[in-house]
Parts: sequence; C-alpha cells; structure tokens
Amino acid sequence: MAPLEPIKVRVRARINQLFNDYERGERPALRRADALFAPDSVAWRVNGDIVTMMIGGVSGLLLQMLHPAVLAGVWDHSDFRADMHGRLRRTAKFIAVTTYDHAANGQAAIDRVRRIHDRLGGTLPDGTTYRVSDPRLLAWVHVTETTSFLDAWVRYAEPSMSRADQNAYLAEMARVGLALGADPVPTDRAGADALIQSMRAELKADARTREVADLVMRQRIGGRAEGVAAGLVMSAGADLLPPWARRMHGLPSASPLVHGGARALAKGLGWVYAGSPNRRVWPDEVTRWPETVTRSDPAPPPR
Repeated sequence: MAPLEPIKVRVRARINQLFNDYERGERPALRRADALFAPDSVAWRVNGDIVTMMIGGVSGLLLQMLHPAVLAGVWDHSDFRADMHGRLRRTAKFIAVTTYDHAANGQAAIDRVRRIHDRLGGTLPDGTTYRVSDPRLLAWVHVTETTSFLDAWVRYAEPSMSRADQNAYLAEMARVGLALGADPVPTDRAGADALIQSMRAELKADARTREVADLVMRQRIGGRAEGVAAGLVMSAGADLLPPWARRMHGLPSASPLVHGGARALAKGLGWVYAGSPNRRVWPDEVTRWPETVTRSDPAPPPR
C-alpha cells in the first residue's frame, strides 16, 4: 500500500459516513455498468465530483426557494429546521443512485419520490393552492438543479467544457426530470436559460425565504475541518447564483479566497478518491456491497 493510502482511505470513510446513514443500511452508490446512464455519459463525468455537486446543490436550492410554491413545499412538508443536513444528504443520495446505481434502483428512487410528491400540497400565504406534483413546479426544480450542477462543474472542474457537452448533460438529465413528472424539460442550455427567464416574474424573496436560506448558509457538519469545507461550499454555492438571484437573497459576491479554496478542495478530494473502489465500474453481476469495497472504505462500527 502506498504511504499516503491509509490517509486517503480514512478521509473517504469519513466522507462516506457524512453522506450515508449507515444505521439505516445506506452505502455509497457504486458505479454500475447497468445504470440508467452509460459509463461514457456526460452525467457520469459531472455528477461524480463531490465538491462541485455540493456547490451546485446549494446554489440550486437557493434558486428553487425563490419560487413561492416550491418554498411552501419545503416549509409545509419537511423538517428543514431540525434536519437541513439530512435534506441535502438525501438530494445527494438521489443523484448518486439515479446516475450510478443499478437501473432498477435508480428507477425505484424516482418512483419513491413521485409517490411522495403526489401526496403533498397546500396553500400559500396569499391563499393560492399548490401541488408539489405540479409539472411546471417540478420543471423549475429540475432546471435550476441541473444547471447549477453544470455551472459548478464548469467553474471549478472543467472551465473549457464545450457547449455540446453542456447540452448533452442537460439532455441526459432530462430523462430524470421527465420521469419525475416535470414539464417542460429543456434538453439544451438555451432551453434551460429560457425557462429560467420565463419564470422570473413569479419569484419573490420574503421572511420565509430568508429563514430557509439562512439555515442553508449556516449548515456546518462534523468537526472543524468539515466545518471549514462546508463554509467554502456554502459561500461558493451562493456566489454561483445569477446576480439577480443573489440580489434577491441579499447575498454578497464571494471573495477570490473562496474561489481558490473551493478549487483546492475539489482537487484535494479528487486526489482522495483516485483509485477508490467507489470509482470503479462494477459489472452487471454485482448485486451487493462488494467485500473489496468494505475493506477499502469501511463503514463505521455499529453504535
């Protein structure tokens, strides 16, 4: 074993613990040859980077909550005040499973989310009713999330990414949006930008928006090192917002130190995961957490 390999293994184990509820039997999603997306897809390239996905996830969530009905769904039907980390973790888990896990598991995750959405609805403060399963609301959530993931990847991992590859990513991820019931679902950058612009007149920021956004921005996990990393991710996520959305939230632009720190964090975790079993493409016959992965990236002991 290389001299630094034990350090990489320990860091991977800690990250896996933060992103997976081991007590509920969760494990990191393995990269399966029989996933919903092929190993050579752009989705595999973009969705596998922890730092850029978290930055994009924060930015996407801040954008999504500017729509009053989307915010109401969070406000009325989630325990965001007590478990914002859990909400962010579940989003990350959904992306990992639908991108890399067995296609049947990816579809099951989509079906589970649809069943939850179909049950939920409510009334906005102005008396307007809403349904979480509204295709147009789901389209807003989908387009803000996918473009935010893509923007974070381009800024912090692949600045020279071609327009064709960006369009390919959105076309691939449209498969998930459509399966969740979103409509319309853009399949290229121009369509995504147009949809976001078309919904700007419906957006607003009020006391409820500020409360949820403040909870997101104050999220810190684990010990001191994890807290510093989380602070970088939150600041970089806010800075990734379009200027008009950042103004609505009253958030400042990030300093060059945040940009540099986020890039360093992305490169550092790229080094940590180099050679990890999580990065291998497992064959179709793998149906459980392989023993080789358990030895390399062990779960924490039962508590």
